[in-house]
Amino acid sequence: MITQGEVLDITQQAFMTVITTAAPILLVSLVVGLVISIFQTITSIQEQTLTFVPKILAAFVTMMLLGAWMMDNMSGYMSDLWTNFALYLN
Repeated sequence: MITQGEVLDITQQAFMTVITTAAPILLVSLVVGLVISIFQTITSIQEQTLTFVPKILAAFVTMMLLGAWMMDNMSGYMSDLWTNFALYLN
């Protein structure tokens, strides 16, 4: 029988996997948005769409560069989860 502590451990591992996998894309988007915002403030350009395209491009480039690592991270968690699946059924 799976205990409440084990369920909490699985949930904690899931959250940490999601956070570590999504963090690079979120951080790159944050930095690009900050740089564009500073540029807009300095030049007095107040175009809302100016931040959208560079952030999307930066997110795609980050996914292309780190996609293999992100997939390994998620696959490792799922592999661990399925490896211990028989323990969860008892």
